[in-house]
Amino acid sequence: MTDSAYSEDGLSGAADYDAVIVGASLAGCTSAIMLARAGARVALVEQRPDPAAYKRVCSHYIQASAIATLERVGLLEPMLAAGALRSRGRVWTRWGWIAPRPGGSVPAGVNLRRERLDPLVRELAAQTPGVELMLGHAVTELVHEGRAVRGVHAHTLDGRTLTLRAPLVVGADGRDSRVAKLAQVRTRTVRHGRFAYGGYFEGPAPANAPDASLWLLDPHMAAAFPTDSGQIFYAVMPTKELLPQFRADPEKALVEFIAAIPEAPPILASRLVGPVQGKLDMTNVAHAVTAPGLALVGDAALAIDPLWGVGCGWAFQSAEWLADSVAPALAGGANVAELEHGLKRYRRRHARGLRGHALLMYDYAGGRKFNPGERFLMSAAVSGDERLGRTFEAFATRCIGPTRMFASGLPRAALVHARSLCSPRPGGDSRAVRTGSM
Repeated sequence: MTDSAYSEDGLSGAADYDAVIVGASLAGCTSAIMLARAGARVALVEQRPDPAAYKRVCSHYIQASAIATLERVGLLEPMLAAGALRSRGRVWTRWGWIAPRPGGSVPAGVNLRRERLDPLVRELAAQTPGVELMLGHAVTELVHEGRAVRGVHAHTLDGRTLTLRAPLVVGADGRDSRVAKLAQVRTRTVRHGRFAYGGYFEGPAPANAPDASLWLLDPHMAAAFPTDSGQIFYAVMPTKELLPQFRADPEKALVEFIAAIPEAPPILASRLVGPVQGKLDMTNVAHAVTAPGLALVGDAALAIDPLWGVGCGWAFQSAEWLADSVAPALAGGANVAELEHGLKRYRRRHARGLRGHALLMYDYAGGRKFNPGERFLMSAAVSGDERLGRTFEAFATRCIGPTRMFASGLPRAALVHARSLCSPRPGGDSRAVRTGSM
């Protein structure tokens, strides 16, 4: 970075960049890569000084909805070279397994530990022409021109205060986004009635590996994610009445919980690698994703119930939506009016892609049991019906939204149940056989 790229008094200087992105994790790095490739000059600011830093409490599963983004950015092949597994999802319910149908159009997701994924994405961003990666820079204030955000003030490890000016500031700094707080954007929080513990194990692979398995125990949850290096990430998300036993001995409680679930994976024959990690406060947080001169991506925009494994995928996708929306206004010198139109496009695209999913997740996150509609759909989805199976997989992997899922899935589920009612029992008994108790 040249001396003209910042001012130490925090007051003077013209725009140094087209965009300043705060946070060099999945969403921030992807935003930087895509904006720079479109011709923008990008400062990618990261508080942590270590280029190999990574998020430690994360299931790391990337849903099918984000695969196209990984391919476009050029990340999928490097991830596979680093040991990532292509993985579909299987869901246990009390009516049976909901399994992906062969030959479907939904691509397999990806499993790669954040220990490998985060440095890989950060390295790709640092190597992208037009991106300047600034490690060890902690943003303390925003620069304003009137109502618009036009840069940031950042402290460096050697004690300096720098000013980085740009027509666009992007907050990619996670669930507890400092950028969102400094900008005082509108915030919505929804309580979460569960907690999470998980750890990496080495040992026999679970059934149907490399596919991920999720046990919906109504209302508790458990999961097994086979990943790189022969490791399996086992995780649980019970309701909070079970918290005391996990606090007393997290490893013992995790192993005993997983070992006791139906068709349990072989955790008793496995060895824990590293510490068991826990997260007790998983409040859902949604911020207004734009303000004049400002955009939020990834968890800074929407930190949602992690039970459904959407955080990583939505980080990549929201970064792509932002870049596509604002890049034309930033390339070759920012047009402020066009930039605000781009931010409006991003706000609409984010809402269209994620709002419906988020509303359903808010409703379930409190720790309740399945409602009648959910029981109706799930008990039908175990039947093996091809059309319903494809619809359920597309929705569960966030490739389609709730509107399309309900429009297609509910009538098909009704047909499955109707067929079940008319099916004779084995041995010629003509009494109705239901797919599952509802």
